[in-house]
Amino acid sequence: MERPIHVSLERSLKSPFALRSQLRNAKRVVIKLGSAVITREDECGLALGRLASIVEQVAELQNEGRECLMVTSGAVAFGKQKLAHEQTLSMSMRETLHQRDRQQSSAKTSFVIEPRAAAAVGQSGLMSLYDAMFSQYGVKIAQVLVTKPDFYNEETRRHLASTVSELISLNIVPIINTNDAVSPPPLADEDLAGVQVISIKDNDSLAARLAAEVQADLLILMSDVDGIYTCPPSEEGARLINTYSPQHAVSIQYGQKSRVGLGGMDSKVRSACWALEKGISVVICNGMAENAVRNIIAGRKLGTFFTDYKNGGVSIESAAEHARDGGRQLQSLTGHQRSDIIQNLAEMLLERQPQILKANAEDLKVLSETSTTKHGGVVPLRGRLTLTPAKLKSLSDGLKQIADSSPDIVGRVMRRTLLATGLELTQVTVPIGVLLVIFESRPDVLPQVAALAIASANGLLLKGGKEASHSNQILMDVVRQALETAGVPQAVSLVSTREEISDLLTMDQYIDLVIPRGSGELVRSIQQQSRNIPVLGHAEGVCHVYVDSEADPMRALKIVRDAKCDYPSACNAMETLLIHEDLLGNTGGNGTSSSGTFFSEVCTMLKNEGVKIFAGPSLSKHLTFGPPPAKSLRTEYGSLECTVEVVKGLDEAVEHIHRYGSSHTETIVTENREKAERFLHAVDSACVFHNASTRFADGYRFGLGAEVGISTGRIHARGPVGVEGLLTSKWILRGSGDAASDFAPNCGKSFLHQSLPLDDASVPERADATVTTDSDPTRAN
Repeated sequence: MERPIHVSLERSLKSPFALRSQLRNAKRVVIKLGSAVITREDECGLALGRLASIVEQVAELQNEGRECLMVTSGAVAFGKQKLAHEQTLSMSMRETLHQRDRQQSSAKTSFVIEPRAAAAVGQSGLMSLYDAMFSQYGVKIAQVLVTKPDFYNEETRRHLASTVSELISLNIVPIINTNDAVSPPPLADEDLAGVQVISIKDNDSLAARLAAEVQADLLILMSDVDGIYTCPPSEEGARLINTYSPQHAVSIQYGQKSRVGLGGMDSKVRSACWALEKGISVVICNGMAENAVRNIIAGRKLGTFFTDYKNGGVSIESAAEHARDGGRQLQSLTGHQRSDIIQNLAEMLLERQPQILKANAEDLKVLSETSTTKHGGVVPLRGRLTLTPAKLKSLSDGLKQIADSSPDIVGRVMRRTLLATGLELTQVTVPIGVLLVIFESRPDVLPQVAALAIASANGLLLKGGKEASHSNQILMDVVRQALETAGVPQAVSLVSTREEISDLLTMDQYIDLVIPRGSGELVRSIQQQSRNIPVLGHAEGVCHVYVDSEADPMRALKIVRDAKCDYPSACNAMETLLIHEDLLGNTGGNGTSSSGTFFSEVCTMLKNEGVKIFAGPSLSKHLTFGPPPAKSLRTEYGSLECTVEVVKGLDEAVEHIHRYGSSHTETIVTENREKAERFLHAVDSACVFHNASTRFADGYRFGLGAEVGISTGRIHARGPVGVEGLLTSKWILRGSGDAASDFAPNCGKSFLHQSLPLDDASVPERADATVTTDSDPTRAN
């Protein structure tokens, strides 16, 4: 009877690695080489080049201080090769000695080599080959030959563990394989005293049990496929699963067993899950891939990574699939039901304010202990990170605004056209699908974006910054609680620090749009990494305020102060102040000007607000001494710093904005209406204002309730993106047995293309319209 594996208490208290990047910390590694990996395609002999590469990688790990063990197949294949060679020599000798047997021998079928006999012949040769290969790198090896009953007997299992431990302590690589010359049939799995055990059926289960015995950190199961697929890889629609969590596994259909060995993918998954329960991280990969072992240890995305999410998390693979399903469930709700979810969320933010602020205080404490000068300094970062009762109240009000303004936004009829009698075409709004929103620092983004996704019936994946991990988690709990009231808790998921962003950006089978919110560096990085998923965002927030010669000075000072100093780290804060040259006055050699001029007043005001001023090239020419020159006119400071530049007039201001701006938000301050209109129409940015601060470029201030981000692109939404920016459309055609060929010339039917009122859903039986026949048959198609 099979007994449970004894795992030390120390090991049982550990958890497997949660991230691929942590695999580089693996100290003890078990590497299983399947038959298909080291066997040639003709199944007679070893793939020596491939085997040599794997040996080289294992030797590198051993020499850098790790402890490697190998579970290897290949004895049968090696033995078959030797026996086939001997058989060929023997046949040739017999035919030479006995001419009369030639016809008879040629008519006979080839001799079938018994696998057990082949294993007996091949084991010694296989180990000699390994010894020769490893010796090139100064690595010693030892063979440990086992049978399956060795694991079922407590005494032999204890001796086995002791032997392997002794070899590891001597810096020797144990190479374990089953004694296939005498191996009995596999035993069925048994359950002893409630402890799940695994029987030794193949080298996958052998490797899993060995990894548990030696308390390994990582188990690499090498096969001839890239990892786990949702169905056999040869089938259409098969999809590689990059991250696998047994608790949230997607439905999988396994293919046939290995072409050479005993273990199929079902065996590998069972063995991997069993090892994972013992605290061992597992990767199933293609052993034929170049540098597979090196890349796995380096944390690169190779094969299927098994991870344990028992403590409340889900794998990103599962979270993305749930977001897709959850978004479709949201779409099946009525608009008022979705609005109710958002109303509940808004109220819960205030009800759970004490817990939210407590979690936020934890993040602020960590920031104080580990703060650096990144992100434009500690003060701006702290401002973005901090939640207050006033912020939560404003956030709640914004969410209620979203709920009140968007109950009928999904499924709204955009256009109705009567193509022909009985044939009506309707264009309606629908969700984009699944959104991935990556944001930094600001935890208030989470409920805002969640509300917008709920209102637009989009599934949502949120990737928050680690600096706001406590705040994000409590806010996500509130969002999930609100979603549970409508039975769609999985529509929104927070993946936080569970996986690398690069992994998320490869999931184009689930994610339809990526929206980064944060620094220009973050946005550019996401745009560069995301090759198959569209990205909606702004690369930078280089916003301008142009003060015209006909500006009201007091009004201009107020707007400049607000645009720069209200929230300097915001993307809609002013970064460059453009001043008409007539406002400079008679500047002195020290950078000041005659009393009462606007230039003097605005510089004094900015300095009093703590703003560090940099001079543009043109301004520097007017000053003998003054502010230091700006390193670049395309700088997003994100702090109490700005560039001041002088221009000759409106046309030069517009030219400057187009040359150095980022198409975000620009403002003109002037009392000349004609100049204002010229500026508003000439400037090609997402937001262009007259006599108003750039800080108005915000979803809440625009009446959108909130924004999922600000887009400076020219396709789809621009500026603050609210609910409508998260929608696309689809066409619905209602016919009565119509065929396109009916509308070819001389076939009896003609198009009407008559616009119908949006508020009248009924289809008129007959339209009083002049019927024209399209004589071009290509247009009828």
